[in-house]
Amino acid sequence: MRLLVPARSAASALSRRTPALASRPFVLQATRNQSTNAPAQPTTASLSSRWLSDVKQRIGKCITFGLQPHQTSEAGLILQEVSQDWRELLCGIEGFLTSPTRRGLFRHRVVWGEQDAMGHVNNVMYNRYAESGRIEWVQQYIRHIDPEHAEEWEEVMTPKGSGLILRKITTEFKFPMRYPDHISVYHKLGTKPKPGMDAFIFDVVILSELNQRIAARCFESCVYYDYRLGKKTPLKDFMVDVLGETWELQKAAKQANSARVQGLLDRVRMLEVESWDREDAVEDMGSSGR
Repeated sequence: MRLLVPARSAASALSRRTPALASRPFVLQATRNQSTNAPAQPTTASLSSRWLSDVKQRIGKCITFGLQPHQTSEAGLILQEVSQDWRELLCGIEGFLTSPTRRGLFRHRVVWGEQDAMGHVNNVMYNRYAESGRIEWVQQYIRHIDPEHAEEWEEVMTPKGSGLILRKITTEFKFPMRYPDHISVYHKLGTKPKPGMDAFIFDVVILSELNQRIAARCFESCVYYDYRLGKKTPLKDFMVDVLGETWELQKAAKQANSARVQGLLDRVRMLEVESWDREDAVEDMGSSGR
């Protein structure tokens, strides 16, 4: 059910400035070929890392102030969508593919022994989560994406022929996770696959399920290595083709989810304009206000 706004209220909505969301700039190397070159939406481009919880708080304020029945229904629909699809919304706006046939680790349990003396998940564990997620990412090509070349993809994870070697990993910690929690890990290609390439970048996000936030980001530089010759070797042609399809899906996911998030933010703003953020707004105090 979509909220229909009177003309006066719609004009008021356009004349008001949407509350600013704190921006935490994220800088990548200038030489990288990223999957973020689609035109950015004005609001989603500057989203705070806590935009998801901000949306919930903003709706909560509207409900506390007092909503009409149709507005309460709209608020419920927004909260339901955010609750069900938060991973897709949070990661999809960056181009990560979150479907069951694309994701890495999903709701992986954080165990007590992974904490350090401060009661935080040890920094080393995040790199292990990323490593396990990368292996699962390759497994998805074996099981679902390109089973026709299952043997070649399986070889990527072994030192038998040509495999993937981690050359460098950089980890950015966003906040300290604690036990108990669960994590989900998603990988995306950070460089566009091209014929003859023998190295590429993975972007990685590690989600805290408890906090519904990105707990860490990793950037993995990987090399395709021929163990028999003892040197780097170009990706096989079929790999370039399949990974190229993944690259295009990432671009489409970013565009679709950015538009979806923008739509959610617009709907939240309409609720605010129709409830507490208008000139003649009067809070519903219930029986205590009579």
